Amino acid sequence: MELNPDMGPIQLVVPCYNEALRFREDEASALLGKEGLSLILVNDGSTDSTADCLERFSQAHPGRVKTLHLMSNRGKAEAVRAGMELAIEQGAKVTGYLDGDFATPASEMLRLVDIFEQSESTDVLLGSRWLHLGADIQRQTLRHYGGRIFATIASQILELKVYDTQCGAKIFRVGDALQNAMQEDFVSPWAFDVELIGRLRQGLPETAFLEVPLNRWVDIKGSKITLLDMLQATLSLISIRRALKSRT
Repeated sequence: MELNPDMGPIQLVVPCYNEALRFREDEASALLGKEGLSLILVNDGSTDSTADCLERFSQAHPGRVKTLHLMSNRGKAEAVRAGMELAIEQGAKVTGYLDGDFATPASEMLRLVDIFEQSESTDVLLGSRWLHLGADIQRQTLRHYGGRIFATIASQILELKVYDTQCGAKIFRVGDALQNAMQEDFVSPWAFDVELIGRLRQGLPETAFLEVPLNRWVDIKGSKITLLDMLQATLSLISIRRALKSRT
């Protein structure tokens, strides 16, 4: 694969599977408003016109956007891992990911990046969908409560006080801990965030993690995560715990 060493020190990964109708070019363009920030769009074996959509956007922003095409659908976990591995290969100093439907708006992701840049002691920044006064967090009630059960179990497994492990807005400093965490496939296609945080925790102190509440997050219609997926993700925490223990 041809690498582009000029992509910039901050490279964010956007995994996309059949997102032709939901990919927000305006939001993606807003991210590029920050100097030094580039995007890696990962087409996860889509069967609609996502590939054409992403290529068109990439060609409109040469040197700032790269599209990575996976030949078959590998799931969000491996799409993110492939994108972040590419970012590391291209010399990124900071990488991360956010969902292709931009449930986390560009303005919020840029705010997280600014906070990350101002905190030299932070290696992992996690966006958090914490509903609080002044915040606009639009989330389906059932998914919210299901997520709270999941997050409670996940935080116990991680032995880390994380409120929201599954928010699709995360930023990482590239270093040995992140590179080691990217070497192996993830156990779960949807609960991989927990495993990733767990792998990083094995190489980083608790003080290297920072969780930042979002001011705005909108549950976009057309999500591919079903209630069955949520149940399977919760059950997969058992396998994730076992996998993390095998790494120690």
